[in-house]
Order: sequence, then structure tokens, then C-alpha cells
Amino acid sequence: MARNGEMALGLYVLQAGYIEGAWRDPSVPRTGGVDIDHYAHLAALAEGAAFHFVFLPDSPSVVERDDANIARAGRNDTFEPITLLSALSSKVENIGFVATATTTYHQPYHLARMIASLDHLSHGRAAWNIVTSGNKFEGANFGDEEIPEHDVRYERAREFVGVMKGLWDTWEDDAFVRDKKSGIFVDTAKLHVLNHRGAYFSVRGPLNIARPPQGYPVLVQAGSSDAGIRFAAEFAEVVFTAQPSIESGKHYYANLKRQVRQLGRQDDQVLVMPGIVPIVGRTKQEASDKLKRLQSYTDPEVMTETADRWLGFVTDLRSIDLGSLVPATLPRTNFIQSRQKVLLELAARQKMTWRQLIRTISDSRGHLMVVGTPDEVAETMINAFNEHAADGFNLIPAIVPSGLKEFTELVVPELRRRGKFRSASSGKTLRENLGLKRPLNRFTRAA
Repeated sequence: MARNGEMALGLYVLQAGYIEGAWRDPSVPRTGGVDIDHYAHLAALAEGAAFHFVFLPDSPSVVERDDANIARAGRNDTFEPITLLSALSSKVENIGFVATATTTYHQPYHLARMIASLDHLSHGRAAWNIVTSGNKFEGANFGDEEIPEHDVRYERAREFVGVMKGLWDTWEDDAFVRDKKSGIFVDTAKLHVLNHRGAYFSVRGPLNIARPPQGYPVLVQAGSSDAGIRFAAEFAEVVFTAQPSIESGKHYYANLKRQVRQLGRQDDQVLVMPGIVPIVGRTKQEASDKLKRLQSYTDPEVMTETADRWLGFVTDLRSIDLGSLVPATLPRTNFIQSRQKVLLELAARQKMTWRQLIRTISDSRGHLMVVGTPDEVAETMINAFNEHAADGFNLIPAIVPSGLKEFTELVVPELRRRGKFRSASSGKTLRENLGLKRPLNRFTRAA
């Protein structure tokens, strides 16, 4: 996306909102996690504000480690993303759909077929958020005692993405002639069988669905570890990252774009879109009061469990003096290494105690959090954009639908007034709206 002065915006959707206890707020639908109308309402709000896409996270497991925390968690009753987004594709017309799916516990043929189907169903609005599994409980659902080592997961992911692209290129764009008079449905001269043999996968092909309308659905990736950044530089077109300050965002942005260029890619074809958690009030005090109310919904044990999980299960915070300072380092985790690093760096920079870090993780998980007026939220976003810390943002409402509604009604008009956000969709496909090129079929390109 050429930086024409306007940022991209995505909506990161959790059924109640990002703050753990948000589901307890009276304004949140009780059964929203399994209510298609609830998600359709959120998608319609985002589409009406000209957001570029809706982004659904996912984990193929319950992430809490004991019944006491499972009992209080409001996130274990929700749809699988590709299924949900396929349903939403008939309810909203312009907004894109980012589906999270792990390369560690899927097979590429199945996933290539499902995401191609989503791209066809939505007429070219699909994207795949490539993750490598970061939760210790996922492996047991697929026959593993533990998930594979961090760097091994990325090696598998690299091969996985290559297979997916090869399968999406099975058919040239005009292969399906569907000529009723001659009886020829497909021109097999434009069929290409993959015949992949690799370290992790053996996939013959061909894929039994036409090439996706976008060529490939938009590729999204959220890793910020060294391995994750290398992977993003090689494959990603949209990068979702947690950067708690503009300064950390500038460093990440420059590092990623440099690696993108070193690989011969155009850096305007890789969009950096960090998360932002805004608490918006018409006054600063009103915004602070909203945050305090939302914080009051989260049980202290749930907060501690959440912090342990995002730090990678390398310590037991229930046995630590919460008034003591957070150490500069912790044992390296096999799970989400980049988030542990971001959180420890934030704690060191602000000289946080464990109690303060636990609260910060509960509120924002290390994403940029802004508590203030519409002008203050917009100013923070514009500064990050102008300082090359972001090409846009993934909005992460602390609570939905109210947090999303406040942002669209109060902050979006301010961004537009300053010429930093569009007022309508600019294309039919997600690629067109993001300014991303449609990839050529590898087989026709080679020819």
C-alpha cells in the first residue's frame, strides 16, 4: 500500500472485547460468542466506518490451565474463524475477512481448500493469518505431549505456505472454460499438479477448486521474534504486531522493512499494522472511569493466569512477591517468545512491579493502549503513522459493541478531518483496498 497519507484499519474481534472480564458488562450480549447476529453487527459497524477488514484470532484449545480459571473465562464458547467468516461473507459486502489458522495442526491441502473457498464466497475478500501455535495446550489435542520447538514450528510453516501457494496455483485463472457446446469443462493444458515432496509434507494435488479471485488470499502474520520477523519479511503482506510505544514501533517497522527490501520485495507491499487498544471518552476523566469499570470485572486470579500465559508459562506468579520489581529476563519460553520480550522490555522501561505488569497484561497484552479523548486517540495514531511506526492499525476494542461504536463515531471522524483515513472502500477485493498487487500464477510466470 503506497503511503498516500491514509492509514489502513482492521477490527480485531473477540466476542466480548479484549479485557478479560468484559463479558460481565451488562451491555455485552450473554451468548455473543455463538451468535452470528452479534458478529454481523460488529462487521457492519466496521464496514460502515470503511474499515479494511475484520480479523478473527483463534486457538484450537482451551488456553486456561485449571478449572478455577476456566470457570471465569469468557472466551471458550465461540466459532471457528473460517466457518464464521464464510457466514459473514453473505451479510456484509465490502469489508475483508482475516481468518487465523495454525500451520502446526492443519494440513495444507485442507486449509488451502477452505481459505480458497472463503475467497470465492466473499468475492475476493479473504486473508489468512498464519500462526505457528503458541499455546502449550494445543499439542495434546493433536497427539503431541508438547507443541514442537519454536524454530521447528517456523520451519514447518515456511514449507506449509509454499505448499499452499502451489495448490492455489493449480489452475490458471482462465482454466475453467465450462463450454457446454463442446462438453469441455476445463482446459487441462492450464492444470498444474504440484507433486510436492518436502521435509514435512508430501502433497500431490491438484486442488479441487479454481484459483482464488485474489490469486492468493492476503497473507497476514503476527510473529515478532527474530524467526517471526524473518518469516514476515519473506511471506507476509500484512503484519500484526504488539508495540506498546511509538519508539518501539519505529524500531520494529524499520527492522522489518529493511529485511523485506533485502529479500527483493517492495516494502509498500508489506503493511505493518500494530494493535491499538483505545478507551475513548468525551473527556479524559470519562475515559479513565470507563477503564476502571472494565478492570473491576476481571477476577485477580484470572489476571494472574493471563499474565503467566502471555509470559510463556515460565514462572508461577501466584508464588511471587507482587510488590517486587519485574526482572530484566525470564527463562526463554517455547511459546510466544516475541510477546514475552515486548512485555519484559516494557516492564524494564517503566520500572514496573509484578502487580503493575499483571494489570498491564490484563488490559492490553503489550499492545499500545490509549485512554483519552477522541482527539488524543487520533493524535497518537497519526503520530505513529507519520513517524513510520505503522502503516495502519488493528483496532482492539476493550469491550464490544460499545467500544467499537465509540471509536467509529468519535475517533474515525477525527482521523478523516485530518486527512488520515478514507471515507469509503476503494476497490472490490481486499487486495485492491489495501493497495496490494495480485500475484501471478507461478506456473504461468515461469512459462
